[in-house]
Amino acid sequence: MDGTDQAPEMGKFKKFLKRKDIEISAKRYGIDALGAMALGLFGSLLIGTIFSAIGMIPYLGVFADIGKFAQAVAGPAMAVAIAHALKAPAFVMYSSAAVGYAANTMGGAGGPLAVLIITVIACELGKCVSKETKVDIIVTPFVTVFVGGILSVLIAPYIGVAVGYLSSFIGWATTLQPFVMGIVVSVIIGVALTLPISSAAICAALLLSGAPVYVNGVLSEMDYGGLALAGGAAVAGCCAQMVGFAVMSFKENGISGLFSQGIGTSMIQMPNIVKNPRIWIPPTLASAITGPIATCVFGLKMYGAAINSGMGTCGLLGPIGIILGWYGGEYPSTVGFKDYLGLVLVCFVLPAVLSFVFCEILRKISWIKENDLKLD
Repeated sequence: MDGTDQAPEMGKFKKFLKRKDIEISAKRYGIDALGAMALGLFGSLLIGTIFSAIGMIPYLGVFADIGKFAQAVAGPAMAVAIAHALKAPAFVMYSSAAVGYAANTMGGAGGPLAVLIITVIACELGKCVSKETKVDIIVTPFVTVFVGGILSVLIAPYIGVAVGYLSSFIGWATTLQPFVMGIVVSVIIGVALTLPISSAAICAALLLSGAPVYVNGVLSEMDYGGLALAGGAAVAGCCAQMVGFAVMSFKENGISGLFSQGIGTSMIQMPNIVKNPRIWIPPTLASAITGPIATCVFGLKMYGAAINSGMGTCGLLGPIGIILGWYGGEYPSTVGFKDYLGLVLVCFVLPAVLSFVFCEILRKISWIKENDLKLD
């Protein structure tokens, strides 16, 4: 069969994918699906963690019960969110809940990553058969759940093992070289937060928290102290980007820009970064400084949910995650004035001061010009 014979078949295949709204691209899977997975985590694990913390207050124990319910559906919530981002038909979306539960359970330490990979495959194949037969009510959920279930059994445990090794390495390296890893983790996660990808999902997938992870009821053997430290560096990097852009663009965007970036997201600066990448220098330099300060000076650690490590000051969830870890998690030491001082300096004061100073320097040499940071 030559290329001429293959061309019509390839054309039919492309038309089929278009008809099924299956777009095999980095944007669909690496941005849309990943970002949706983070939203699923927000609506289950993250809010459940907050409820559990409230439940520690006397006479409010019912909140802890509610928190457990929310945390328990993290897998299905992530999967349904991913299916929605993939524009899955109703039957595929509903069936993906079972896929998410299976992948998250079998994935162990790598649950979120397993959910992402397996749900994407199961949903896309479910979309392929959706409404193609007269017994769609059986065929579509059968294919979606079967594919997701088989993959959960066959590959999810290995994804969990791989994530465990990577997370252990990050924890070990951060403990061994807190200065170097403080810079590396802070800069990388901070940059990811501003890019149109989900830093929160990345932190969840890499387990950047000292909160213990249990696999089939057994405590996973990882360096939780190192991961907690890496989580603190991640918070520093994310805060540097958000607070940094908010403060350095205040003259262009005013109070509305201060809040939309400072407690919203620095991602809204991406169009301006594309036009002039140099505006990214100040907050990135700030993250390279605050990261090792967090790890080496204040020993700032994340013992809340790993997803908080990638949130920065978005809804103040980064600092809140650290505080919840202090009082509702597994924080191994007494919390004192130094901890609060470190939290305020690393998350708010230093990012604002450093980014502003670096920005003014770049304005002086015309690397950043008037309205380069103005939001539409």
